[in-house]
Amino acid sequence: MKIRIADIVNDSIVDGPGIRLAVFTQGCFHNCEGCHNAATHDFYGGRLIDTDDIIQLVKKNPLLSGVTFSGGEPLLQPEAVTEAAREIKRMNLTVWIYTGFTWEEILQSENKKVVLKYTDVLVDGRFEKDKKTLDLAFAGSYNQRVIDVKRSVSHGEIHELESCL
Repeated sequence: MKIRIADIVNDSIVDGPGIRLAVFTQGCFHNCEGCHNAATHDFYGGRLIDTDDIIQLVKKNPLLSGVTFSGGEPLLQPEAVTEAAREIKRMNLTVWIYTGFTWEEILQSENKKVVLKYTDVLVDGRFEKDKKTLDLAFAGSYNQRVIDVKRSVSHGEIHELESCL
């Protein structure tokens, strides 16, 4: 399946714990003021690749702890992100997703919430410039939540990762 990406970083240490493959998807309509990835907003920018190409990159790097999907907005390409995440989980790696959508918005969308089945951590919420912080390990503004997806789904309420707060 094809996915439009802006870039891939093979050895990120800032997009989740450990060494991660960071996939920056292309296309976003949130247009958050102060976005650090504004070049990823254009839906016609970047390049199309196959999700199998992402999986092959993961297989080539035995040091990876997992894969992080960021943006742009990964959940505007939910089928491709879900397909890649499913394969990544089969390799016993973690999947993190950064999204401008909130947990509540995702749960209201059938095609977006299916990816949660293969996601370990979801960093949700639009970046808000007036709430910007450097104090949080994996979020850029105080309104964003670093959500333990499995625990949140099993308990029916949001559980943030305490080690990230």
